[in-house]
Amino acid sequence: MDSEYRDILHRCFRCGWCKLPTNYADFNCPAYLKHRFESFASGGRMWLIRAWTEGEITPSERFNQILFSCVTCGNCVEACAMDKIRDKLVDVFVAARRDLVEEGRIPPGVRDYFKAVSVSGNPYKRPAEETGLWAADLDIEEYNGHEYLLYAGSVASFDDPGMRMARSAAKLFKQAGLSFGTLKGEEVDDGNDLRASGEQALADFLASRNIETFNRKGVGKIITISPHSFHTMRKDYPALGGTFEVYHYSQVLALLVMQGALVPGGFGAEVTYHDPCYLGRWNKEYFSSRRVLGELKGTSVREMDRSMQNALCCGGGGGNFFTDILGTGRDLSSRARVREALDTGAGTLVVSCPQCYRMLDDAVKAEGAQDRLRVRDLAEVVSASAGDA
Repeated sequence: MDSEYRDILHRCFRCGWCKLPTNYADFNCPAYLKHRFESFASGGRMWLIRAWTEGEITPSERFNQILFSCVTCGNCVEACAMDKIRDKLVDVFVAARRDLVEEGRIPPGVRDYFKAVSVSGNPYKRPAEETGLWAADLDIEEYNGHEYLLYAGSVASFDDPGMRMARSAAKLFKQAGLSFGTLKGEEVDDGNDLRASGEQALADFLASRNIETFNRKGVGKIITISPHSFHTMRKDYPALGGTFEVYHYSQVLALLVMQGALVPGGFGAEVTYHDPCYLGRWNKEYFSSRRVLGELKGTSVREMDRSMQNALCCGGGGGNFFTDILGTGRDLSSRARVREALDTGAGTLVVSCPQCYRMLDDAVKAEGAQDRLRVRDLAEVVSASAGDA
């Protein structure tokens, strides 16, 4: 582990604030919510990593589970009272994972995730040429000097809810006359969740492949469906030779609505909005989706107790969407989030991340709340307001 991280491990005095949002509404760490052991909270994890680096303990199956249970939601960074360590907390956990990966000490689910991506270029073990099939019948042009490249990413290319998101967004962009194209099967995974899981070499390799493709085609501006893609393309790609203007699709929808190129109709329902961690806490983008929802006629937005910087993570970040380290049960953060959404009285839970879509949609079913709450993507809601349900 880098000396920079070693130097701050002993400074955490385990006050416990990292488990809470800044409004102290409830516990906000998904791993702690699930297990209720201090070792699964950021403070306990810091103490264990310190003991490991000092040679006081040896990694075990339990130790590895604790290290890989962090969903990199960033709540601990938001809540930590220690200015000299707060911004490095998640970096420390990722660095520790890198060391475990290099030593071959990883849980089976993580190993299988890495293998799938290394073989296929995506976690779904699908051939690369199938990454564009989500748009097969939409008559979208292959990127060739368009203003924007629309990058779907793995989840929006292969997971059913994510595919619905990508299709809804693309239809709205076409309706608004936006100049955009897709790669028609040339994109590979963005690498963000691999990097967060400690597999930096593979993440860099995939990012470099995307960057080579983007640069070869002359891409200047990119619209991502996933906040995870949005984050890594802004934060990690420049160091690898990929400097692009990167936008999340919610930002482009908000711009088109403000310009009058898209005119939402009436949705006529009360909604609540879930902030994705990699859009909100990681990139401070809290308002584009809310601006779009605010333009829907007859629609009111009911905020959950934990929103914006205090939002409870769906539990899918840090690779858990693919590795399922947190497992199942009522104490999953996704189910707690659905119960919080139900408490608002809203009938629609709006999301703007394909991982959040799947996690929360599954949680609605697990809670038996299908007749009271429906999860829908921002673009789907805008399309429905115009009569295209």
